[in-house]
Amino acid sequence: MNDLGPLAKLLIAMGLFLVALGGLLLIASKLPYLDIGRLPGDIYIKKERFTFYFPIVTCIVLSVVLTLLLNLFFRR
Repeated sequence: MNDLGPLAKLLIAMGLFLVALGGLLLIASKLPYLDIGRLPGDIYIKKERFTFYFPIVTCIVLSVVLTLLLNLFFRR
């Protein structure tokens, strides 16, 4: 039989991380000066019966921030 203990621990850790991240996003949405997801450059098209929203600038900013943080924490 395979030992699934490490996989189970990894899934639990990932789940706890997602719960913590969700809580942070809920708290951040209440702050007036942190309007993540509505940055200038995000694509927002609203028609009569159609709405299209693509947060391209938000994705780029989050990507840069996460890349910098992960490089700081996992640098060898």
